[in-house]
Amino acid sequence: MSSPYQAPTTSRTVAGPAGAGPDTVPVWDPLVRLFHWTVVLGIILNSFALEGGKSAHRYVGYVIAAALAVRIVWGVIGSRHARFSNFVTSPWAVLSHLRAVVARRDRRYVGHNPAGGAMALALMGLITLACLTGWMQTLDIFWGVEWVQEAHEITANLILAMAAVHVLSAIAESVVHRENLPLAMITGRKRHASGTDINHAGPARRG
Repeated sequence: MSSPYQAPTTSRTVAGPAGAGPDTVPVWDPLVRLFHWTVVLGIILNSFALEGGKSAHRYVGYVIAAALAVRIVWGVIGSRHARFSNFVTSPWAVLSHLRAVVARRDRRYVGHNPAGGAMALALMGLITLACLTGWMQTLDIFWGVEWVQEAHEITANLILAMAAVHVLSAIAESVVHRENLPLAMITGRKRHASGTDINHAGPARRG
């Protein structure tokens, strides 16, 4: 039996009291949402609450690493909008979308838009590097090695900077397209595709 999150985005359902709108479709499945908020909480804890090098910091890092591993697998075999094939586009497509944003003529995407997909991949890559360099510091061979510590710190700072850009972009897009994107990552639902909307970023690769 196929997942309800793989249903065509043209099918309309009435949303519950979550406030996702009266005419929505399922987009972000539970695993995608769990990964998203696990990483958000883990990064906040390790960046602002837990001291680096301590056990709690390491354990949170392990949880993030495990969540990332599951998400990568899910990006291959998961639901429609979770798959990399639905939001990984060419650099040209990303630039084309950003030009459209600047010109205020960008189209709404039900799933990730090309820039959002590129941001997701970049953050996954940086999180992988942060987890790797954090783990390396627990090994005797890399204990106290300066470049490993610096790489971990720089990567962590880049994650925070890109996360800030991600949040601001989500807010801006929410205003432009009149859709609460943070809420959508909680409910899993978004407004159905209509007019010039695009179901997912895949077609942009051929644009």
